[in-house]
Amino acid sequence: MILSRLRNRWFWSIALIGILLDHLAKFWVSTTFELYDSRPLIDGVFHFTYVTNDGAAFSLFAGSDWLKWLSLLVSAGLVYFGLKAKRLRRLEQIAYGAILGGAIGNGIDRFRTGEVVDFLDFRLINFPIFNIADVAINIGIFCLLLIAIDPPQLKRFHTSQNSDRSS
Repeated sequence: MILSRLRNRWFWSIALIGILLDHLAKFWVSTTFELYDSRPLIDGVFHFTYVTNDGAAFSLFAGSDWLKWLSLLVSAGLVYFGLKAKRLRRLEQIAYGAILGGAIGNGIDRFRTGEVVDFLDFRLINFPIFNIADVAINIGIFCLLLIAIDPPQLKRFHTSQNSDRSS
């Protein structure tokens, strides 16, 4: 498999998993639900609600065409980084891979239809509806924050000299 020949396999694997999960879920929602249809998983707490969003998080910049170009730029930059970077620590690979997967997941939607499919609806806290790509991006950002803080307990996630040298 091509991933076995690439440096930073966690990076590429996480990105690919993120893209696949995001688009499989969006496909399921868009073929199972009518637009604005909502079905409770836990009534009043968590629903699947099919909406579209032509903006960014919280519908910021709605109607702006430049979001798709920003998504493409971020994705291209991360792909280049992934190809050229020396061996990254595992948590770095997870962080950048998750951000890449989310950026590509939403970027595909933006280029294909001009908007993204959102469906994860936490009603208990009245949070804006979002999707798996958004979750991936936020997980990646959280991992980068952990790396920046770098407490000793994170050392187990870092690539050691004797383990994971092929990752």
